[in-house]
Amino acid sequence: MNDHRHPLGTFLRDGERVGLRFERHLRHPRERVWRALTESASLRHWLPADIVGPREAGAAVQLPFWPDVVERYGIEDPVVPGRIIVWEPPTRFSWQWGADELHFELAAIGDTAEHTLLVFTTWIGDASPGLANIAGGYHTCFDLLIDSLDHGAAAPLVDQDPERYAGDYEPLAAALG
Repeated sequence: MNDHRHPLGTFLRDGERVGLRFERHLRHPRERVWRALTESASLRHWLPADIVGPREAGAAVQLPFWPDVVERYGIEDPVVPGRIIVWEPPTRFSWQWGADELHFELAAIGDTAEHTLLVFTTWIGDASPGLANIAGGYHTCFDLLIDSLDHGAAAPLVDQDPERYAGDYEPLAAALG
């Protein structure tokens, strides 16, 4: 039984590629969610790395892991190269993070647009950590994103159990093969 408040992600397959998709209904306007997804001060609350470089389609960026993440996990290469794929404020943002692609789509919900549907899709270039672990990690990140939007901050990412949700995803990952 799942003891978390947000639905599980969905595993995807496109030929040889594997990916994940998460949908979250957020009680915040699209512009606020956009800032949380794109500004360094907000990324710090929920993503293990910053995005350094121009925010425009085609731009090369650096994705340095936050110092506490580097220390906690002993990351030897703390900066990953990336590239902005799509930059369409405040609705679509995609970037390449090493061999992975991350796609964020935001849609206003309702007549007042005070709520936002976030659809996140990632295509995983290196599934060696295991799909269940990767899915559990993203699930944790989205919990922290929601906490930071709802409360202005979230518990530090490095204090989270990286395997917290992995067990929930093991049957789904096994079914994907």
